[in-house]
Amino acid sequence: MRPEFVIFDCDGVLVDTEPTSNAVLAENLTRHGLSLTAEECTALFTGWSMVNVEKEAKRRGATLPEGWIKAVCAEEFAALRKGVPAMTGIHDILDRLEETRVPYGVASNGSEDKMAITLGQTGLLPRFKGAMFSAHTLKTSKPDPALFQAALAAFKVEPAHAVVIEDSVLGATGAARAGIPCYGFAPHHDGTDLAAVGARIFNNMNELPDLLML
Repeated sequence: MRPEFVIFDCDGVLVDTEPTSNAVLAENLTRHGLSLTAEECTALFTGWSMVNVEKEAKRRGATLPEGWIKAVCAEEFAALRKGVPAMTGIHDILDRLEETRVPYGVASNGSEDKMAITLGQTGLLPRFKGAMFSAHTLKTSKPDPALFQAALAAFKVEPAHAVVIEDSVLGATGAARAGIPCYGFAPHHDGTDLAAVGARIFNNMNELPDLLML
């Protein structure tokens, strides 16, 4: 069945930000007493809100100053402004959705400021006008289903008639809790972790039109 609404995650699904963001995070946390590589940060924190990253980093022994989130986000945004690519094939997917008149939106644990930078430089930002749902704005984050539920309510779509596209376990878990079918994007691994929380795995954006029956 073709969905009536498609909800995309942002980082790692619409834009390839994870290498840049996790390199910045690793360097910052190492300065604050928690020595991690970019790869370790990717494994630990993909899909997390910065509030929860801060809590976990402190639990692991990082000594983080007051205002740490604002400071590390400033470092991250400066790095992202140097350029991040759109995920290969995503513009074609959005074209197909528009041609078949299927509405879509983005639901992210990242801030609207971050999405403005990353989506803005890839030409994606205008395509999501009026359909951006941020954990920072809504004061809730995946895996809490409330972020997805806000998107459903805005578009007046029932959970079973929507689809979520996610690359993180937190996001896929949030989709499951909201009762929304989820496709797990796993371009660099087998997706076992996503499948374990109910996502149907795909490895290449070229697969998505058939999965969505576009």
